[in-house]
Amino acid sequence: MAVRLLARTLRGLEDVAATEVTGRGLGRVTRSRHREVWFTADQADPALLDLRTVDDLFLLAASISDVGHTKADLARFATAAREADAGELLRQRGLLGFGAAATGVDVAASFLGKRNYNRYDIEDAAGAELARATGLPYHSRRGGDAPPEGTLSFRVTVEGTRAALALRAGDRPLHRRSYKQTSTPGTLHPPLAAAMVLLADLRPADTVLDPCCGTGTILIEAAGQAPEARLIGVDHDPRALAAATANAALTETRATWLRGDAARPPIGTGRIDRVVSNPPWDRQVPARGTLAGRPARLYREIRRVLPAGGRAVLLLHEAEEQLTAVKAAELRVRDVRPLSLFGTHPSIVTLTG
Repeated sequence: MAVRLLARTLRGLEDVAATEVTGRGLGRVTRSRHREVWFTADQADPALLDLRTVDDLFLLAASISDVGHTKADLARFATAAREADAGELLRQRGLLGFGAAATGVDVAASFLGKRNYNRYDIEDAAGAELARATGLPYHSRRGGDAPPEGTLSFRVTVEGTRAALALRAGDRPLHRRSYKQTSTPGTLHPPLAAAMVLLADLRPADTVLDPCCGTGTILIEAAGQAPEARLIGVDHDPRALAAATANAALTETRATWLRGDAARPPIGTGRIDRVVSNPPWDRQVPARGTLAGRPARLYREIRRVLPAGGRAVLLLHEAEEQLTAVKAAELRVRDVRPLSLFGTHPSIVTLTG
């Protein structure tokens, strides 16, 4: 039986997530909208829970149309929850490997635009019916308390006049990587790192450099997409390199970790096929070494280590302001992709040598 799914992702990465779904043969995309990709799979394959560019994955219970802005519309959420096939959702979730007894039901809701009801109204309308359907207690978020462990987590999202009701496919969001045991300030969101790697279009024999590798997230994600690639991480901070080494060991990622200056990496000219990085621009992590006084030097070094046709994928803040330095380094701008990232608005910038 076909399985309907909803993947949640960062704003700006919807098409990247859709590309991963179809490129890996995991489903057929039916709709993309704000932070969501809806798709259909032939079966509940556990490989779905290995999607790397999405924040979370849900089994779609209902698509609700003609949702309005008044409190009378809350009845539509209750009806959808009441009519959802809870038994089939639980069966599909069991096929994904999560069939253990649940302790209750919780609902998280979100919507775009102004409405005459709030998220808690939606959650409670749907949650009461889902509790009846499953025979489990409902844990409301209205009082600010987090649900206990082991609940079935449902999600309601509303955009325009269409809403979705869905059940989380696993026991936790997909962005929580098991390898992220050791961290430092400014560590990169793993699905974003995976999306940057996907945009870098790695080939099996590529040599990949992250000159500001931090705790190793980008290169660990690169190892998952291109296991045969040669991976090199450089960072000024020995604590970050120790964390990268520890995290990489958990996934058996083979990488070379070097202490060095991102603007003076110990790499030969033209020896790197792909550069993928999240440079520090004095936000959560201060720029150090040469970058602290000469940030444009990074682009000249990227150009130096890349051969003709090489590619760099960087996460940049105020990207438009940095393009002058990029062009001065004789790098060509291939793509600028604006994102919404936890209240900030950086861009993924793809450059070619």
